[in-house]
Amino acid sequence: MESLYAITTGVLSACGLYLTLRGRTFPVVVGLTLLSYAVNLFLFSMGGLTTDGAAVVNGEGSYADPLPQALVLTAIVIGFAMTAFAVILAMRARGDMGNDHVDGRKHEDREETRR
Repeated sequence: MESLYAITTGVLSACGLYLTLRGRTFPVVVGLTLLSYAVNLFLFSMGGLTTDGAAVVNGEGSYADPLPQALVLTAIVIGFAMTAFAVILAMRARGDMGNDHVDGRKHEDREETRR
């Protein structure tokens, strides 16, 4: 189970980093979202994976640690708010500049600077 979490976290991190380095705003937003999912999985796995742990009732026996679950829940809420803000910011930038490039320049402008 730990190897599946590690592989999934690595794949999400790699895909998120690749999309974050793209030139358009939508892949950047999706990349940041994938990176936040990878961080959530990392935080959740740092608490230790228990398959048969119960909720903390009497403090006896083996139980699941509630702190990583609370951290991941908080990170999900913050990640959703960050994604919504980034989407609105990208829509505003597209409306103001007329394109969705991260640097704000059009394709023709970039070709002129390369010459």
